[in-house]
Amino acid sequence: MKRKKEELIDQLKEKGLKITSQRLAIVDALVENRHDHPGATLIFNEARKKSARVSLSTVYATLKEFSEYGLIRQLEFDRMENRYDVDLSDHVNLICNRCGKIFDYSIPASLEPRDIARKAGFVVTDTRLEFHGYCRDCLKRPD
Repeated sequence: MKRKKEELIDQLKEKGLKITSQRLAIVDALVENRHDHPGATLIFNEARKKSARVSLSTVYATLKEFSEYGLIRQLEFDRMENRYDVDLSDHVNLICNRCGKIFDYSIPASLEPRDIARKAGFVVTDTRLEFHGYCRDCLKRPD
């Protein structure tokens, strides 16, 4: 976890972005909650614990900036809050329709985007694979 935080801070510096206490609190919230693919509300609540000067508008602006600079991936949804992913590797997001949790799943070798692109003569600039359904916990719960 510490390495991912340091990587993000290094990337901020490389992009010429200031390292502020608010940005550091947002980076912490992103990294510490990365397996939850946090939304802006969770990031705001966690960042406020570390920096009282963080506002919700600062969180949204920072997430937008991080996404535009390619530091994180924004996952946009129609029916739930947008979420943010610090794992930029190619992977499948398994999204539970009931609880909204998002789980990462490694892409099988047979679905390697670079191989598909090479065979199809297509230049891939970004990938986003999603499977929607129900997680184990929700399948066990009665309606």
